[in-house]
Amino acid sequence: MPLLWVLRDLLHLTGTKYGCGIGACGACTVHQDGEAVRSCQVPLSATAGKVYTTIEGLSAKGDHPCQEAWVEEDVSQCGYCQAGMIMEAAALLSSKSTPAKSNVSDEEIDARLSDHVCRCGTYQRVRRAIHRASREVRGT
Repeated sequence: MPLLWVLRDLLHLTGTKYGCGIGACGACTVHQDGEAVRSCQVPLSATAGKVYTTIEGLSAKGDHPCQEAWVEEDVSQCGYCQAGMIMEAAALLSSKSTPAKSNVSDEEIDARLSDHVCRCGTYQRVRRAIHRASREVRGT
């Protein structure tokens, strides 16, 4: 059984979405020990000893810089892919070695999100939201 079904069906954490089931769309992205992974590709047998965070766990109040930036930049249309993109963006920002001094480039954003599918095509707003969240994390 993949982690995705445990999250959604057994733990009722439905923010993580089923998209394609083959790890190609990014809708099911969660954090595994702080790194973005596709939960549809993680067998439950491989989860022992690892820490997983879903969109629900990113911030109890929904005030993570990426979540706030998504709202401020009016990113979502249908919203189906957005939890996965937010989780990928949050992992990107947390991976910066010195977030207080590092900026996120368009190239980094595009590389990290290149395999996330958004049928509404809000990619430009996603990029703006990540830049906004990056500024918030850096305190500028």
